Amino acid sequence: MIVAGEASGDLHGSNLVKEALRLDPTLSFFGIGGPHMREAGVETLVDSSEMAVVGLVEVLAHFGVIYRAYATLKRAITNNPPDLLILIDYPDFNMLVARVAKRAGVKVLYYISPQVWAWRTGRVKKIARLVDRMAVVFPFEVPFYEKAGVPVTFVGHPLADRVRPTMTRDEALTSFGLDPSRRVIGLFPGSRRGEIARLFPVIIESTKLLKARYPELQFILPLASSLTSADIEPHMASAGLEIAVVRDKVYDVMQICDAIMTVSGTVTLEIALMGVPMVIIYTVSPLTYEVGKRLVRVDHIGICNIVAGKRVVPELIQHEVTADRLAEEIGRYLDDPVYTENTRAELATVKEKLGAGGGSERVAGIVLEMLGK
Repeated sequence: MIVAGEASGDLHGSNLVKEALRLDPTLSFFGIGGPHMREAGVETLVDSSEMAVVGLVEVLAHFGVIYRAYATLKRAITNNPPDLLILIDYPDFNMLVARVAKRAGVKVLYYISPQVWAWRTGRVKKIARLVDRMAVVFPFEVPFYEKAGVPVTFVGHPLADRVRPTMTRDEALTSFGLDPSRRVIGLFPGSRRGEIARLFPVIIESTKLLKARYPELQFILPLASSLTSADIEPHMASAGLEIAVVRDKVYDVMQICDAIMTVSGTVTLEIALMGVPMVIIYTVSPLTYEVGKRLVRVDHIGICNIVAGKRVVPELIQHEVTADRLAEEIGRYLDDPVYTENTRAELATVKEKLGAGGGSERVAGIVLEMLGK
C-alpha cells in the first residue's frame, strides 16, 4: 500500500513505483494517489486531489472527505494486510494510517519526512513507535532521526533526477507562443484549489502592476495536474492580460522565466534546481497562522531557503502578501542584474546539497529489502 495525499507526493510516489517495478515486476501497488501514480500502475482507492488541503480550518472543511479516505484504507489494511505500507509526506493523515498498520503487523516505510524538524518536534517520538524505516531527502534530517532512535537513510532528493527541461529555451519559447526578445515572468499559483482562492487574485493584481511598469513583459502559468482550467479562468478573465497557460511542461516553463512568483511548497525546490530567481508567497487562515507561528521552529517558509540555511529568495508571509509587495520584489530582479546573478549563485548551492540523483532507485531498494527480497 502506498499513500500520497497531494500532487508532489503523487509525483514522487510514481517515480518510486516505477523503480520498484523495474527491480521486481511481480510487485503490485494500491492506495491513495493521483494521475502520475495511476499511470505508474497503482490502483488508487482514493484520488489524492480530494485530499490536497493545508491548514487547520481548511482541513476541518474537508473533514468528511479525509475521514472517508482514512476509513477506506483502514478497512483495506484490516481485511487484507499489505506486505508493506509506504507513506509519502502528508503527516497527520499518514500517521493515523501508520497506527492502523502497526496494529495489523504491517511494516511501515516513511518516504519524504514530515517536517518534524520545523514544528511539533515531539512527533518524532510517535514516528519512532510507528515507523520501521525513514527514507529522508535532506541531509540535515539524518541526525535528527538518529538522535530519536529511528532507522534512517538519506536517499537524496528525487527531484534531482527529474528537474530537467525537455526542450531548448528557444524551442520552449516558440512552443508556448512567446516572443524571445521579451522578458518572461512565471506565475505558479499552486496545486490546491484553496491556494488558488487565497493567492491567485494577489498574483493577478501584481501582474497588472508589473505590466504597467514593464510593458514588454510576458506571463506564463503552468497548470497543475490536480486543477482544471475552470479553477483559474474566473481570475484570469479579470486580469485583462494575455497569460499563456501550459500543461505538463513545467520545467520548460521554468527555464524560460526571468523570475517567478510562486506559492510555498515543493515547487520552490524545483525552481531552485532550475536556478531561477523567485518570490515565495504563503498565506493560511488567521487561526492556522496564529497557531502555526507559535509552533514553527524554523526561520523560513520556503524549503529552498531552509535547505540553504538562509534567506536566498524573498518570502512574503500572511499580511505581507500584497500585490504591491509582490510586484516590488519581482521588479528588483528585473532592475538589478547583480542582485539577480547573486540569487542564481545561491540557488546553485541549494542544488549541490540535494545530492547527485538516484533517490527513487535507492528508496526502491529499501522497499525490496523490507519485503525480504
